[in-house]
Amino acid sequence: MKVAADIQTLADREAIREVLARYCRGIDRCDMTLLKSVYWPEATDDHGTFNGNAWQFAEYVVPALKQMKQTMHQISNVTIDLDGTCANVETYCVAYHLVAGENGDQEMVVGGRYVDRFERRDGEWRIAARVYVMDWNQNGPSTARWEGGLYSGLKTRGLRWPDDPSYRLR
Repeated sequence: MKVAADIQTLADREAIREVLARYCRGIDRCDMTLLKSVYWPEATDDHGTFNGNAWQFAEYVVPALKQMKQTMHQISNVTIDLDGTCANVETYCVAYHLVAGENGDQEMVVGGRYVDRFERRDGEWRIAARVYVMDWNQNGPSTARWEGGLYSGLKTRGLRWPDDPSYRLR
């Protein structure tokens, strides 16, 4: 029945988008368990600086990100080509990194795309293979302001797992 197939297609697309959002949350909160949950155990991830098993990528990247003061990964422009229990997915992303430097904090902003192959197993979608494609980047002294003016009233700040306010609200 066409309506049932359309509903399944919509459900599959939404489930894939949820995996992508969980990836961003997991990587920014440095939540190893959450980050691993978006990949199948034998999945691969080629991020340039790392190319291998995706769970090992999580173990590699989380300690590196914990050395940074802040990160924020944002996704947009998700293209999903479904083919039964597989999907080819391309997702645009912009990642902000605040890093302590010898001459003050530095900002690194990277724009690129996640090129993924997703698989659905027992009704669950996860990433089976990922390649990160860098399209652009910007680097320079930080312009962040944490105190004064409008920022004085913003006392709730993003933190790493398990201290981030989002974990208390779940």
